[in-house]
Amino acid sequence: MIRTVMDPGAAEPYAGVLMGVLALDSTRPRQSLRSRGEVLLRRSGGAWLATVIVGQLVFAIYIIIVYGRAALRHTLGDRSVFFHHGYVAGDDAGNTAVALHILFAIVVNLAGAAQLIPQLRQRAPTFHRWNGRVFLVGVCTIALAGVYMTWVRGAVGDNSQHVAGTLDAILIVTFAALALRAAVAREIDAHRRWALRLFMVVSGSWFFRLAVMLWIAVNRGPVGFNPDTFTGPFLTFMAFAEYLVPLAVLECYLRTQQPSGAPYRVAIATSLFALTLLMAAGIAAVTATMWLPSILGR
Repeated sequence: MIRTVMDPGAAEPYAGVLMGVLALDSTRPRQSLRSRGEVLLRRSGGAWLATVIVGQLVFAIYIIIVYGRAALRHTLGDRSVFFHHGYVAGDDAGNTAVALHILFAIVVNLAGAAQLIPQLRQRAPTFHRWNGRVFLVGVCTIALAGVYMTWVRGAVGDNSQHVAGTLDAILIVTFAALALRAAVAREIDAHRRWALRLFMVVSGSWFFRLAVMLWIAVNRGPVGFNPDTFTGPFLTFMAFAEYLVPLAVLECYLRTQQPSGAPYRVAIATSLFALTLLMAAGIAAVTATMWLPSILGR
């Protein structure tokens, strides 16, 4: 998960015992607030990490069971399996794109979750490096296959959603290249930042599912879009927000690792807690209404 780099801080110079006592007293409230901010950041970061790992593991299980069962039953052409076009007889290129997209979706969800776990990075660096390579190959494959499926094979939604998805694919490939370049150059901090940005844009479709199902649950039905055509202003907004909002939140979080005021850290930590609760609610909504029933074959 995102590890917060705390300000080391230097002892203030004292001009005599009296000045030292006055300096200590004057900085005590500020230091207390900063300490609370650091604790809140660690806890909010830990809560976010645990929620993401659980949610992405559930999603990976859903993909394995549902699409695996469809493949065994030769029903990938059924539109109910979420794709607008699954298996199409005679379309070898399109079928390959679909297969790669499904296969690497499983790989990316599992590998991505593993990359976030600090203990694995620290205790198994070799695994982290090789798992990272697998993750990079997987995300680029998903991005390219997704663009092909969108513009050639055909996908649900309108052109605004397709443009948003293509922009997401461009960001995925770009961030993957930047993360790899930083890793090769041994620029660990830059690599970590680009890798986190990559994880956010790769997880866009996952965030999209959580947000849409939570929106439907809160409104007790589809509001702001047509569920038959899968078009509407809310879905257009979400097509861009699914990766731009997580990126914005991440950038705000990364700023807390630089010298910044304690109130800013407290505000970011509190906001991250709130967003984590919304994410957990989204996971619960999509699991109860979509993933679990599909897993159980209902």
